[in-house]
Amino acid sequence: MSFDQDSCYLCKEYLRDPVSIPCGHIFCSICLKTYWDHADHTGSYLCPECRVTYNKRPTPRRMGSSRHSTIQRNLESSPPPPPTPDYNYAGPQDVGCDICVGKKHKAIKTCLMCLASYCEKHLKPHFESATFKRHKLVDEIGHLDRQICPQHQKGLELFCRTDQMCICVLCTVKEHKGHDMVSAEQERAEEQQRLGATQAEIQEKIHDRLKQMEELKQAVDSIKNSAQRALQECEKMFSDMMRSIERMQQEMAKLISTNKRAALNNAEGHMERLTHEISDLKRRDNEITQLSRTEDHIHFIQSYHMLIAQTEAEELPSVTVNPYFSFGSVTKAVSEMKQHLNEFSNDELVKVAKTVNKMTFCELDEPKKKRSIKSEEAVMYKAVPIQEPQYRDDFLRYACQLTLDSNTAYRQLYLSRGNRKAALKRDPQSYSDNPARFDSLPQVLCKENLAGGIYYWEVDWSGEGVAIGVTYKGIKRTGYGDSCRIGYNRKSWSLFCSDSSYSARHNKDQIEIKAPYSSRIGVFLDYDGGTLSFYAVGDTMSLLHRFKASFSEPVYPGFWVWYESAITLIQP
Repeated sequence: MSFDQDSCYLCKEYLRDPVSIPCGHIFCSICLKTYWDHADHTGSYLCPECRVTYNKRPTPRRMGSSRHSTIQRNLESSPPPPPTPDYNYAGPQDVGCDICVGKKHKAIKTCLMCLASYCEKHLKPHFESATFKRHKLVDEIGHLDRQICPQHQKGLELFCRTDQMCICVLCTVKEHKGHDMVSAEQERAEEQQRLGATQAEIQEKIHDRLKQMEELKQAVDSIKNSAQRALQECEKMFSDMMRSIERMQQEMAKLISTNKRAALNNAEGHMERLTHEISDLKRRDNEITQLSRTEDHIHFIQSYHMLIAQTEAEELPSVTVNPYFSFGSVTKAVSEMKQHLNEFSNDELVKVAKTVNKMTFCELDEPKKKRSIKSEEAVMYKAVPIQEPQYRDDFLRYACQLTLDSNTAYRQLYLSRGNRKAALKRDPQSYSDNPARFDSLPQVLCKENLAGGIYYWEVDWSGEGVAIGVTYKGIKRTGYGDSCRIGYNRKSWSLFCSDSSYSARHNKDQIEIKAPYSSRIGVFLDYDGGTLSFYAVGDTMSLLHRFKASFSEPVYPGFWVWYESAITLIQP
């Protein structure tokens, strides 16, 4: 892997035995080891440059030598050992000693008489020599050039009230002649009084805010208790209503059972009587059959008259069955009752919701004096993004199909699953030469460009670290600098994911994000509204970070993949 970084961020020297860590930054091997050895007792490891946090100490990856190191090895048969980093040297954010020659140590004090800052070594004369007895030492301060008159190169000792500026003694002769001037000490004393009044006002505001905070806390406790009571009482009343409905159900079941039993008993009585009548009629039919076969005329005549008289004297009642008898009317009545109950409960619920929603818990009283909105801010207010969805199904309505572009893939990135998965391998792949390919960074872009709409896609990731983002087409493809890295320049935005944290990156800005680990990241792009949002996808959608930007050209989804890591585009 080639790169164009020459110096180590820690020792500021040319890279010796360079190694890289998951966030992509490069250091001397000995510098990084020394730096992280100091962090062993904390159990938390930071990248010295971008401050990404790792819960476990990452294993640095050895890199190819830098250009300078290669030249040095050609010129020297046995290069000197790498320097041990000295953290007493002044860094970019520190005040350096003005006496040190070459690499400066950190200053610990500043002399207002000498107008110089000193490290511990060069400060000793101020304590040991009587010459410096009247010099005034303060904690180290930077920008000492502000203490010197730019015109006469003398120390600033006076304050011109006419021009409201600090001046030196020579300024009183010509430039500020006849002006209202006092010593810096006197002006400081008077401004100190005004500062005291301002501080008193601020303290009064703090007191008011603390009072409001206490009132708000009490109100929060009160509303919590009120909500809990309402919840318990509502649960009790709904339980009572459910018990009433259960009683109604039991009464209805009892009513149906009673009527069913009465109808069945009635039917069984009729059936029993009909059975007896049928049996008696069959007996008579049998007697008639036997009588019709007899040859005794006297017996026939006597029996005939008796049978006929008995049959004519007996009239059998008929049983009529109601074909429309059923319990459907009961079902219909219960159904109507259910409908009325639903309508009534919905109406009442709407009334309750309107009443509760109208109540204001607390509100912010804006001051009467409003600050004017700058023209560029007014433009931002006009570009209002859409209301982002809350549930995954709603996000999936904007899902787009993406594929990785092999013409942009770094040679050690292995693409699979129909160019939807990318993993960093040890061996280079047989990709053809292409000017769109990233030649030094393990990155790949998608074929599809996104513009003028709303888009959503999901990415599964695994391993030590990946970056998920979008970029303009014009991002640089050659080299190892920030102009090539997705998220490290004006042309791209990204979310870096490690095993213990996230960080959002754009240009020089980096925001650390503390959130639970998620192996699936959802990306929501509202191109016209100017928002790019990253979500942890799970049972619920958890917002990790939202960028606000004015996109000026189509963007391409892109990815950075570390060793033993992989990304997979999910097709919803």
